[in-house]
Amino acid sequence: MRFFNLPDLGEGIPEADIVEWHIKEGDSIREDDLMVSVETAKAVVDVPAPCTGVIARLCGQPGDTVLTGAPLVEFVSDQEDSGTVVGKLVANEAETSNEESFIIGAPEPEADSASSSLSSQNIKSLDSLAKQFHVDLGSVARQRKNAPVEKSYPLQNPEPLKGVRKHMARSMEESHASVVPVTLFDDVDIDHWKSGEDITVRLIQALAHACKEEPALNAWFDGATMSRQLHDQVDLGLAVDSKEGLFVPVIRDAGNIKKTQIRSVIKELRKGVEERSLPNSELQGATITLSNFGVFAGKYATPIVVPPMVSIVGVGRLREEIVSVNGKPESHRMLPLSLSFDHRAATGGEATRFLHCMIKQLQR
Repeated sequence: MRFFNLPDLGEGIPEADIVEWHIKEGDSIREDDLMVSVETAKAVVDVPAPCTGVIARLCGQPGDTVLTGAPLVEFVSDQEDSGTVVGKLVANEAETSNEESFIIGAPEPEADSASSSLSSQNIKSLDSLAKQFHVDLGSVARQRKNAPVEKSYPLQNPEPLKGVRKHMARSMEESHASVVPVTLFDDVDIDHWKSGEDITVRLIQALAHACKEEPALNAWFDGATMSRQLHDQVDLGLAVDSKEGLFVPVIRDAGNIKKTQIRSVIKELRKGVEERSLPNSELQGATITLSNFGVFAGKYATPIVVPPMVSIVGVGRLREEIVSVNGKPESHRMLPLSLSFDHRAATGGEATRFLHCMIKQLQR
């Protein structure tokens, strides 16, 4: 018996949810036959069989969450320890020397008195990794010790979050724990715009221009080292709602895309979200975010800043409002804006200048 463990499906994704098995225990399967569909925080991925053999056991049911590196399928096979799953997977030398290991290793042995504690070799490896990534293990231990215990609420019909929704929940939790948020609100009078103006395109152009005038909002911030990184290029995260949850595909170098091309870029990204076909690279690396929640409802909001970014612009519902023009009342189209920012990384002056610049661009 040999085990095939869930491989890394891209850029360090820690887990995946089983969507559907395409095999059952006792089936004979050939290498590269479709074996299971799993859902990550980014996409639904079809995992092929790494070898020819017989399925002895499925290590999970549809809806279960499997950690990367945990057993997924148990095989009966005489083939060598290699296979193809989302690219070539190379087995670790230490693992391939064991006959019971396969692809990315075998499941952990049952815990006993001898194996329940970390070995000195494991401790040295952990210390080495901590130094490599500049992690203070003592600080992490203290944080875990002092962290508040999550209160549990008994639910009559609990529905575990999966895939995108679970990823979103964790991102929001991380933001709440680490960001010091402040939100500014204002309105833009766009009654003078030509008929048929593309609001989202104008917003992207105005936001990109504001990033050049006030780069403190187009930045990343590391709270652990109290350091920030300003970006010359505007890689804009555009919030896109879907049935599966919230996606934020990235428009690369948004400030240098021609006005006539921006809408086609948006359409392609939205299509990718609908089809769950966007690669992970298209959903990572944003330097600032735009959320046009007013398409549905809402005037103002307090959009959530997701680290390491330091700001997000929210756009409310376009409305008609009575304004005073030369002392006389007129009905104008008003567009509400909400700017949330991490006050550790940007000052109030920088944030207000950024928002003022956006408004000036939109009022042109």
